Amino acid sequence: MKEYNVAIAGATGAVGKVFLSILQERKFPIKNITLLASSRSAGKKIEFCGQSVEVRELKKDSFKNIDIALFSAGAARSNEFAPYAVSGGATVIDNSSAFRMVEGVPLIVPEVNKEIIFSHKGIIANPNCSTIIMAVAIKPIYDISRIKRIVVSTYQAVSGAGAKGIVELEQQTELVMQKHSDEIRPDIFPVQIAFNVIPHIDVFLENGYTKEEMKMSGETKKIFNDPDIKISATAVRVPVFTSHSESISVETEKKVDIDLLKKSMQNAPGISLKDDFKNKVYPTVLDSSGKDDVFIGRIREDISCENSIAFWAVGDQLRKGAALNAIQIAEEIIKR
Repeated sequence: MKEYNVAIAGATGAVGKVFLSILQERKFPIKNITLLASSRSAGKKIEFCGQSVEVRELKKDSFKNIDIALFSAGAARSNEFAPYAVSGGATVIDNSSAFRMVEGVPLIVPEVNKEIIFSHKGIIANPNCSTIIMAVAIKPIYDISRIKRIVVSTYQAVSGAGAKGIVELEQQTELVMQKHSDEIRPDIFPVQIAFNVIPHIDVFLENGYTKEEMKMSGETKKIFNDPDIKISATAVRVPVFTSHSESISVETEKKVDIDLLKKSMQNAPGISLKDDFKNKVYPTVLDSSGKDDVFIGRIREDISCENSIAFWAVGDQLRKGAALNAIQIAEEIIKR
């Protein structure tokens, strides 16, 4: 089997660590691995496949002889360094927002549109974590009937804001439990996240939506190559460490039979169905954390709208919402 030289930009971050874990789990055929991060992290040692690998500073010349470069170092660094990786001969799979909506850059969820991966010109974009979870969940519906409208509310874990988000929740929770709430000083999140729910992720735009919410709209349309889908999202941060939850209502052109949809979801790649309301069976973040699939339950007709389905979806945003999706793209590349 051919082996590949792989680089990870952002190797010490929350997603970077999951990249390493999943590459080992799935036995990705790696010849050499290069771990890249900021100058602050350079020199650190990370265990990978039984070896201690030193982290190097991310630089313009970091990608010599690299075949596949997995980026999760933020949009600014992707914009700066991804072109150098491409010019060095690497295929870049970027987890930031830098290239998602750039014309000519494929935005890929393999369960939905892997057939366009090879339209890339060196860079392939990984969608937003919430978009990926929703795209996997709605694909079986779209296969039955074209989707006209989506209304979605997300309940997003703090690790979606990176490793610092996890630390902030831990520290604030400890202060609350010690009855020192007055000492809490929010940093990563706009207000206290411990024991709270925040209807605000990313910056607000002129239309009253946040950038995170508009990402879900624009990216979903691009992934399904359907600019006419109407999408309204509300993105909410909740005090859990891992896995995003989404309440989704989908209006379709024709009526979708619930039993047929459940069978389709059972057979769909990347989905685990956990749907038996009579026995209180439905997915929660604890079901999906550390798992690869998007878990779906609470499937029912939306009684407020004709030809509409409502359901609940949960997925580990560090795995399927980020690292796993990127590695699945890389696996499709090496298949060919």
